[in-house]
Amino acid sequence: MFSALSDRDFRWFFSGYLTSKLGTAMAPVATAFAVLHTGAGAAGLGYVMAARIVPIVLILLLGGVFADRLGGRRVMIASDLLRCGSQTAFAVLLLTGHATLPVMMTVSALAGVGEGVFTPSLQALIPRLLPADRLGDANALLSVAVSGTGVAGPALGGLIAAVLSGAAGPAAVLLTDAASYAVSVVVLLRLAHVPQPEPGESPSVLRELRDGWQEFRSRSWLVAVTVQFCLFNALVWAPYLVLGPLVAERRLGGAGAWGLVLAANSAGSVLGGLALLGRRPRRPMLLGVVATFGYVLTPALLASDLPLPWVCAAAAVTGAGAAIGGALENTVIQRRIPQEILGRITAYQMVGAFALGPIGLAAAGPLASVFGTAAFLAFGAVYQFVSTLAVLALPAIRRIDLQDADLPGLSDLSEASDTVETVIESSPSASSPGG
Repeated sequence: MFSALSDRDFRWFFSGYLTSKLGTAMAPVATAFAVLHTGAGAAGLGYVMAARIVPIVLILLLGGVFADRLGGRRVMIASDLLRCGSQTAFAVLLLTGHATLPVMMTVSALAGVGEGVFTPSLQALIPRLLPADRLGDANALLSVAVSGTGVAGPALGGLIAAVLSGAAGPAAVLLTDAASYAVSVVVLLRLAHVPQPEPGESPSVLRELRDGWQEFRSRSWLVAVTVQFCLFNALVWAPYLVLGPLVAERRLGGAGAWGLVLAANSAGSVLGGLALLGRRPRRPMLLGVVATFGYVLTPALLASDLPLPWVCAAAAVTGAGAAIGGALENTVIQRRIPQEILGRITAYQMVGAFALGPIGLAAAGPLASVFGTAAFLAFGAVYQFVSTLAVLALPAIRRIDLQDADLPGLSDLSEASDTVETVIESSPSASSPGG
């Protein structure tokens, strides 16, 4: 069940990742109280949050290039050092009374840059740490770590911020976050056997981005799920985040009820990740897409008149489906994408999947006022149901079989050519040459 943890390097990595994710989950609470403490108000908090998010989107593609050029570990170390420094600076500025709005936006933007280059590097590192047959367990464990810290982090951060008065509370949380990144750096430096990219003359960044785009678009299964989740984030998840609290306020019991819904979602995610441990489905992409039917339930029940326990149960199923689908998709990507392009593929996938998210967040309120909150949430549920059926109908999704194809690197393609040819020849169609 915990086969990935039998590997020394992965144990070290997982301990550092868990620590840094806990710190990361604590930080939003500290940031909110820090900005409000300075008197910047809700508008200022929005600016600081946007200052962190925008660099993440802008830097993702470059992060993918760096991950492929330098190796995931090196880029992750640089990312964690940058975030450690930015959070330390934020805390010091708070304690010394120099945390003006432009300064807070600047340090938040630096943290966003670090986060933007970290994620493609994470996806690129995991296959270099473990053999292919342990990647499923590794991704399930990472999913559990994200979900678990998503529950514990805000609670712990809020407790620290509440115990200490004034700026000391948020500053203490930010310093704790900085320390978590320092722990991650130490752990990453201790990894002993991580293969690095072969040294050689690198093409231009634009050439690498173009090559990465060609590799991404050649895989119809990856394009399909990316397009689905691009629209999902605009039509399902953004309305859920914006309109869910409104529904909770109107008929479920207010902020406390919404907190229970979010907690149920996180608990479901933990259970979903745990359920995957030790399991190696033959067709993980098919199962992963089926799991995303869980996203239908929460907006559907929020649009209904059903009481809070039903909504919480739906949120738990949604969380479980999200964890299962995400972990299985990551496993497929890590096993079917050559390591030399994995960072760029991940970056294009993330940019595509989240491109419409900010628009959805901005438009959810106005559209709900025109069409009605319940109708808009119900539309999102219908979209998710229909789009999942459409993705399942694609032969490229149904035919992915990890027992037939592990592609560890471009340098190994000559050895794997027989396997690849077998997969292509046995497929109903061969329109996606790479995957």
